[in-house]
Amino acid sequence: MRRTALVAGAARGIGALAARRLAAAAWDVVAVDTDEDGLAATALRSPNTHVRACDITDPKDVAGVLGVTGAVHRLVIAPPPAAPEPSLDEVMRHAFLGPAGLVRAALPGMLERGAGEVIVIAPSGASPATAAASAAARAFVEALAAEQRGRGVAFRCASPPAGVPDRLVLDEIDRSLARPGEVHVAPGGAAGPLRLALRRPRRARASAPPR
Repeated sequence: MRRTALVAGAARGIGALAARRLAAAAWDVVAVDTDEDGLAATALRSPNTHVRACDITDPKDVAGVLGVTGAVHRLVIAPPPAAPEPSLDEVMRHAFLGPAGLVRAALPGMLERGAGEVIVIAPSGASPATAAASAAARAFVEALAAEQRGRGVAFRCASPPAGVPDRLVLDEIDRSLARPGEVHVAPGGAAGPLRLALRRPRRARASAPPR
């Protein structure tokens, strides 16, 4: 049986890369976004990638997509593009409420089958609004994982800091799926930039007094 993946936010960035990787691994991929030109570029030369315009903050759009796909084996939700001065309402709607609604809509099909993977990639950024949305996404995934423990669905949430290459984030998510129980994924490539950012400069040694 061929596996089906639904990738939201697939028109650009890490969502597009996730869709292309899954298609190359012989998954049937349904790539959704509001950017139809970006979706077309993601699906280029990939006959097993199917695109559909969808606003995941709109329950009718979500229901329409799932009505076509049926139960999916993997759900990947990539973060929305960063806005220059995002408001809290806007960021929460696109980076938390929309993804949470999509997860809730796709989850029953996975639970009925007794197998599935839910992957939420939270946004990164320095603004308080983005930090709040990212924290809410992590808490939501952790709560769902606890609620549905033992029912065959794996939950993962990654919140990589800015600057970590998308391929490293996806590599670490894939590796984490072989480790049961893990919910929050810290990308392997994140440690270097974080350590560099937090390392304090060494104090210059005082020169020895002349003898």
